[in-house]
Amino acid sequence: MGRLLLTVCTIIGVAGPALAQVSEEWARCLNENGAHSFDVAIAACTAVISSGKETQAALAIAYSNRGYAYDSKGDKDRAIADYSNAIHLNPTDSNYYNNRGVAYRAKGDNDRAIDDYSKAIQLDPKRAQAYANRGNAYRAGDSYDSAIADYSKAIEINPKIADYYYNRGITYRAKGDNDRAIDDYGKAIELDPKHAQAYSNRGYAYRSKRQYDEAIADLTKAIEIDPRDVDAYNNRGYAYRRKGQLDQAIADLTKALELNPKLVNAYSNRGAAYEDRKDYERAISDYSKAIEIDPQDADYYNGRAWAYYKAGKAQQGLLDAEKSLQLRPNDANTLDTRGHILEALGRREAAIADFRQALAKDPNIKDSIAALKRLGVNP
Repeated sequence: MGRLLLTVCTIIGVAGPALAQVSEEWARCLNENGAHSFDVAIAACTAVISSGKETQAALAIAYSNRGYAYDSKGDKDRAIADYSNAIHLNPTDSNYYNNRGVAYRAKGDNDRAIDDYSKAIQLDPKRAQAYANRGNAYRAGDSYDSAIADYSKAIEINPKIADYYYNRGITYRAKGDNDRAIDDYGKAIELDPKHAQAYSNRGYAYRSKRQYDEAIADLTKAIEIDPRDVDAYNNRGYAYRRKGQLDQAIADLTKALELNPKLVNAYSNRGAAYEDRKDYERAISDYSKAIEIDPQDADYYNGRAWAYYKAGKAQQGLLDAEKSLQLRPNDANTLDTRGHILEALGRREAAIADFRQALAKDPNIKDSIAALKRLGVNP
């Protein structure tokens, strides 16, 4: 649920005559304003590099721009090779390090990306985008405090870029600080009122705080801006379900699945909504689909176990509860589920043991407390 602003800079300055006076090959290599295709730019830069006529600084520009063209085509290895050649020819230009860092980051090599962004910052301490890019790399490696520090520095240098606040908000959210995340998403929206992902992520943060009305309002705005935002439909469906608006929940979750038939937790969320509506067969079907997509998630087995139990199919429910506990041993909610199933199967002592074990893990499970009272024993 996020976008990363990873800026690669084309280099359009060249020693010598003004751009209008340079050769056609140089004009195509520089490709100002994207006038030519990337293939044309690559061919032109290659011709410039091979000409043997250019200064070292000009060759660095040609390599960098060819690297940018390769990067834009998705050929990260050739892009990195060209950025490296540009750095070798002119090691004092921060653009080249920043661009190579972006290519490394796209390949998942965060350590090399961080090294390059750091070098870009060393050469140009006021380069806000290098801080933001390094923040993205730190965040990808779960180094959230370092990421926040970098986003904050980028904001200090240039407080007018919405994505700096947005990405810092994502990082605060990852740390569980929903309030700061909401503040940052709000600042991103102030700067860019059409920032669909900022609305969507703020809605998710509100959802996490159980502020479902605020969540629905933000997620609705996200969908208005981007009608194909699958996460917004999924999260709004969850919020509607929590408010008891089951028809709206099911409609949103169904739309999410139309947009992405592999969105596993949309099946789980819709299964829970069907369960709330006492449509247990549809709930079982949705949980089964979730399990088909991700057979290692304990929640989906527990959800289906409860649906089987409510549908009067306790024995099938027991199999799912056992599987859930294999994947996540001693989970309080699943122990509660299994306790209810065992009680339904007439296995009173085993049910009591599960309810007590559930309460030992989480003393606030009301269903387990009620079950023990119903069975005439103390928690």
